[in-house]
This record gives sequence, structure tokens and C-alpha cells, in this order.
Amino acid sequence: MTQIKPSVTARGRKPNRPSRKSQAWQQAALIVLGTALSVSALSGPSVFPTGTTRYDPGKAYNSFVLFSGGDNIAHLIDLNGNSVHEWPDAASHSTLINPAVNGGKLGHVFVTQETTEGKGTDLVPGQVSKKITKTIAELDWDGKTVWSFGDKAPGGAAQQHHDWARLPNGNTVVLANLVHPVKGFKQPQVLDDVIYEVNPAGEVVWKWIASEHLQEFGFTPAELKLVRNAEIADYLHVNNLKVVGPNRWYAAGDQRFHPDNLLIDARNANFIIIIDRKTGKVVWNLGPHYPAASIEEQLARKVPRPVDQISAQHDAHIIPEGLPGAGNLLVFDNQGIAGYPPAPVPRTGGSRVLEIDPIKKEIVWQYTGESSGGPSWSFRSTHISAARRLPNGNTFIDEGQSGRLFQVTSDGDIVWEYINPYFRTGKDAVTGRATANNAVYRGQPVPYDWVSAGTPHSENPVAPPDLTKFRLPMAGNKP
Repeated sequence: MTQIKPSVTARGRKPNRPSRKSQAWQQAALIVLGTALSVSALSGPSVFPTGTTRYDPGKAYNSFVLFSGGDNIAHLIDLNGNSVHEWPDAASHSTLINPAVNGGKLGHVFVTQETTEGKGTDLVPGQVSKKITKTIAELDWDGKTVWSFGDKAPGGAAQQHHDWARLPNGNTVVLANLVHPVKGFKQPQVLDDVIYEVNPAGEVVWKWIASEHLQEFGFTPAELKLVRNAEIADYLHVNNLKVVGPNRWYAAGDQRFHPDNLLIDARNANFIIIIDRKTGKVVWNLGPHYPAASIEEQLARKVPRPVDQISAQHDAHIIPEGLPGAGNLLVFDNQGIAGYPPAPVPRTGGSRVLEIDPIKKEIVWQYTGESSGGPSWSFRSTHISAARRLPNGNTFIDEGQSGRLFQVTSDGDIVWEYINPYFRTGKDAVTGRATANNAVYRGQPVPYDWVSAGTPHSENPVAPPDLTKFRLPMAGNKP
């Protein structure tokens, strides 16, 4: 058994860790959130455990996990849920930086450093937050800022959203918003998506603007009319930016998959594309058209098969070399409402994780609620979320809406599960009631060698209780 010692975090304090006796109780007993959060009851199940709820170290890929909680802290945990390290994060998009493209530097992360009142938030009906990102930063293990972008950005604010990535040349690609008028749109100003390439001095050296490429996204003339007449200015809502990276397709001569090219997906428009870095042109796409799915029936589950209706997807990327399925596309298919026109999605369906051959455009593996023995709707997150392939063939999944992070084998066995205990609390603007939300935008598996050798972690198995017999103390007792 590995003894974990508290370490000073980037916030200059020791993380609060329960004793082992307390941890055991938390893993074996339910936590009443209404008491802990001063909320009378949540609208969903109001009593459930948080932290690690199951863990089979022999079948899981043992690693750290990085995610930002509702407490505006980026948490690095081990699979027993112990806090290993923390960084301040003003938003929810913390992302590890791969030492392979960072000069071998360990333990560096991207975070949002500062937000501000900004232009464009009023263009999205129902938008709760009126803040935009002013400054983003790379922080080292000790929380020191080693790179930032914001004051040299157009308009003096990064307006970064959702994603970013370090390039092998030392520059950084940043997904951001651009508020401006676009000819032919119903909205007087659109909340456009733009990609900036930023050098180490924080200067923009290349940019790509989505509205300049509308004809390349695969829309029919009728669909383009719907896009231009969208009721919201956030007409695409690009939520993902990835570098394609080395892959077998390019090695075989397919220039569309050049390692320097960029891959994005548009949640509101149901497409995934690859952008040629040299020309800015779209060279590969999936969607926006897919075979229709029955509104009454669950999507087919046999593989391989042609890609069927994807809707409101997140975290699309090419599986990196060295991992099982390398070269295939992995994407969290939320099955939320999206598209021009809105896609018909199964009424009682859930979300899916899809592994897709990008040349044949066939689904070669998938995960759904049925994969683990539940109904389709038992796995469901209609927005946010992520999925990553692991070295042992497992898949890490972030079911974002419920704050649930878990690992599944290729056969669908759940071998690790964790429920985010870091809630964002607030007050409902209409009713004034207290609110609590433990959603996780993006969780990421982090290999042990991403940090310095000797960084402590534990790998203690956690066996879940039999839910058919699990009761709160005194719940079934007579007075």
C-alpha cells in the first residue's frame, strides 16, 4: 500500500484529504448532498456517493486524471480519488501539455487565468455567464506562469473557449470567439469561431475564421439558408480543436491527414472536419449528413457499419500512434439536439462513444449504456463530455453532465468509476433557490510519467455495494 503524503499545491496550501477511515466510509456509504451543499434536494437523484465508487486495479489502466471542478480548481487525482496536485483555473477547460511537444517539461497545464465582462455573451439566448476569457496561461507544476495569451489578442482579450493545443514548433493553437458582422446572416453580428496560432511571445501569427469557409462544410444550399438564418449568433459552436498528429494514413500517402493539420467539430452543425494548415481549406469531413435513425428505436449496435446519425458531438480526435485503434477517429456522440435542420435522434436513446475508420467512414467499435448491461438512456450526456483511448485498450469516458468519469474495457466492463465531488453552487436567477452542479466539461487520463518520478499515488481496489440491498442507515427500520 502506498502512503500518500500531503504536498503543497499551486495555491499555496495543502489539499484537504480525508483520513483512510473516512475514505472507506465515503466509499461504502452514501453522501447526503442536501446537507453538504445546503440544498434541500437536487432535481435528479439527490443522494449518491462521490469520489471513487469502483476500481479494479488489475483491469484498469492505472494513471492520474486531470479535470476542473466547480470550485475553479484543476484537480490531478489518482484513481482512488486522492488529490495529488491542484492549479487555479478560472473556467473549466484545464488541459495537460504533452512533454513531447513542450521541451520535455513535466507537469505543465493550460488554464484560464482571468475572465472579464465581454462582448458577445448577450448574443446567446439564455446565456448564464456573462464573462469571456481575458487571459489563458501555461502553468508549471508549482503554479508559475510560463506563457500567457490575452493582452496581445485581437481586442485585448483571448476570448478562448473550449480548447487549445501546443504545437511541436513551440507555438500554441487557440480556439476562440470572434464577434463580427457576416454578410448574408440574419443576425447583425455572429459569435464566430476562430483559430489563432500564437507564438511564445503571445503574438498571433496565423488565423482561421469559420465563416470564411461555409461553402466547405458540406451543407446543401437549403441547409446554408438555415445556417444563415439561425436564431442564435453561435451558429456553429465549435467545441473542439485537436492537432491531427502522426498517423498511418499520412504515412501511407494520404495528405489529408498531415500531422500538422487541425481537426475541429461543430456541436450545433453536426460535422467534424480536418483543416489543411497550409491552405486553410477543409480537406476531410464527417457529416453534416448521416443515414437517418428511427425516432422510436435505438440506433443499431452491430459493428462494423456505416456511420449513422451523430448529433451534438464532442472531443473528436485521431487516436495517437502507439495506442490500440491508432489512426481511427474517437468521438463522444452526445445525441443531443443539433443540426440544420435539427437531426432526428431516438426519443429514448442515450449517448455513444464511437471509434470510426476515417477512410471507410465506418463505426468499428462503440460504447453505449447497453454495453455495460443497462438501458440506452443509462449513459447520457446531451452536451459537454469526452472520451480517450488508453494504452491497455480500455477507454476513458467523461459523462460530463453527471460529473461521472469512468473506464471501460473493449467489452464494456466498467473497471473504474469516479463521481466529481467538487460542486459549483449558486442561486437560480428565476426562483432564487440554491443550486448545485457537479458537471465536468473534460476529464483526461494522465500517465504517471507526466509528473516527476516518485509522485505518490495509490492503487487500492474499491468494490461497489449491491445496489438492490444498499440502504441509508435507519431507512428501512421501524420506529
